[in-house]
Amino acid sequence: MPIKTSSSLLIVLLVAVVPAFSGPAPRASSALLPQQFAGWRLSPAVQTSTDPATADGVNGALLKEYGFTDFASATYTREDGHTLRLRAARFLDASGAFGAFTYYKTPEMRAEKIGDQAASLNERVLFFRGNILMDAVFSKLTAMSAAELRELAADLPIPSGNVQSLPGLPGYLPAQAGLRDNARYLEGPVGLQNMNSPIPADLVDFGAGAEVVLGRYDTAEGEASLMLISYPTPQIAADHLRKIEAATRPTGQPGSGSSGMLTQPVFAKRTGPIVVVAAGSISQSAAQSMLAAVNYDANVTWNENTYQSKRDNIGNLVWNALLLCGILMALALVAGLAFGGLRVLVQRIIPERMLHREEQVEFISLHLTEHTEETGPASVSSSIKAV
Repeated sequence: MPIKTSSSLLIVLLVAVVPAFSGPAPRASSALLPQQFAGWRLSPAVQTSTDPATADGVNGALLKEYGFTDFASATYTREDGHTLRLRAARFLDASGAFGAFTYYKTPEMRAEKIGDQAASLNERVLFFRGNILMDAVFSKLTAMSAAELRELAADLPIPSGNVQSLPGLPGYLPAQAGLRDNARYLEGPVGLQNMNSPIPADLVDFGAGAEVVLGRYDTAEGEASLMLISYPTPQIAADHLRKIEAATRPTGQPGSGSSGMLTQPVFAKRTGPIVVVAAGSISQSAAQSMLAAVNYDANVTWNENTYQSKRDNIGNLVWNALLLCGILMALALVAGLAFGGLRVLVQRIIPERMLHREEQVEFISLHLTEHTEETGPASVSSSIKAV
């Protein structure tokens, strides 16, 4: 009986101790959707999935190209009876969320100041922050709806580091008059095919690390497309530019549609690692004008050491110097006390004559006698007396 009691006690102790060493529990903040925000409360039913087809049955392959990781959908309610439907998709980095945002944004939407970028149409608001894309649909819009979504965006679990970095390629697209819609940022052949690109995916070659930005323009001559293809190096860009030029007829007329030939006239140039392609119902002069508006600007970033470590901090240097001075003063004080105490101790143990001179010390002195006045300076006598 005592053995059973001891075993039971040991099991209870192990159950209590093991969780303490098993590491912290996963944080609830990693969930895409919070339990509540700005007066909205999450309903019990929350749908989550890691399948992009669950997030979008039509564009599942496109979401996968953008680096889709997981999805969450839920309905929020408020005391006044209004509802809010949220659909959140998380990607590997901010580039994927930005690309999906540009794909789902429609020309009718107007820009909003929510998260990193946002757009709205009636009761629907689409925005992204970091690597999370959010689609919100209100049952009824109010004056505080945008502020409520800003509070939601601030509470999203955004990772730190380069994950939040947005692509720089869209910044090279000219924002001139005639841009019909926002530029589409594409990272794979599925998105390129859905956007009716003037250049096929095999010429773009996403396997070489290509990124694409596609913009549609309305010109005086008709509709035109301006396509920017970014490659890792200028050498790779030059090689793909030659392939694109080889697929275009020298006269600039549409090809016959045979294998390896483009079915519409395109005009291309290279600027740094970017290949710029203009196509559509425009003349060569108009196409050259569009191409000239894109110029690569190399920005060199030098990450210098900020010298904020403990070793390089000037405050630590001053403090260590003062500490060293204090240590030296303490050592000097201890050494002085030890030397003085040692002398006192030796005086009590060893006879005093071994440490001091005798009270009377023999020395040689000259005595000028009182006979100086009688005999004169020449006959002054001196005597040596030992005292």
